[in-house]
Amino acid sequence: MATNSLQSLHHHNHTFLKRHISDTTPPPIFLKPHTTTTTNTSLSHTFSSSFTTFSLSPTTSSTPSTSQAISFDLLQQHLSTQNFKQADEETRRLLIVLAGEAAQKRGYVFFSEAQFIPEPDLKTIDELWRQHSDNKFGYSVQKRIYEKADRDFTKFFLKVGWMKKLDTEVEQYNYRAFPTEFIWELNDETPEGHLPLTNALRGTQLLNSILTHPAFETMEEEDKEQEGKVVEESSSNNGGLKGLRDASKPLKNRVFKPDYSF
Repeated sequence: MATNSLQSLHHHNHTFLKRHISDTTPPPIFLKPHTTTTTNTSLSHTFSSSFTTFSLSPTTSSTPSTSQAISFDLLQQHLSTQNFKQADEETRRLLIVLAGEAAQKRGYVFFSEAQFIPEPDLKTIDELWRQHSDNKFGYSVQKRIYEKADRDFTKFFLKVGWMKKLDTEVEQYNYRAFPTEFIWELNDETPEGHLPLTNALRGTQLLNSILTHPAFETMEEEDKEQEGKVVEESSSNNGGLKGLRDASKPLKNRVFKPDYSF
């Protein structure tokens, strides 16, 4: 009887222990969820990479991106048909685009932003103006006049026709009214360097920054070299006596004599 009780108790404990172990052991499917973990990790990594790439893509520079395509087709179209008023407006728009994001938002160019305009683009604009005006219009043409006027803006404005003489007893000049009093045709009466226009009512710093832009730096050296050749040829044609007569004067007084008469 005692033996049977002990065997029954032993069998009961063995069954209970076996059932307890079986109940507390988690099913195999929850032990290593490879699929779920790998998928979540992969998605998280992909999302993170995409987010980082997107956040770095916008540029915060105030200068235009070098990859930004600038088209001069419309400017060339206006100039080729001698629609100089529209060409002047398109030139102004191009300068705003080339000067950078801040100028584009503002709608006009600060003189300090002119330095951001790439040299090749400014040269292209100038070449188009000269090409379609028989070298009468363009920034490089204006620069030559500006330098010959000893960088005196009053003399420059009079020479390019941006100022007009007033009908008064005392000799007085005033700026022309835009756009009606400016000349939009190319003829013999049109002053050299009259176009393109640059607003100088708020000051001449922007115009000065354009005319002294690095795109036109080589022009001054070329002009001096050309003037030197002209003086050389003139001296040779006049014989040696003129050279001896002027030998006592400094070279700068003999060679470079810009005409300031307007």
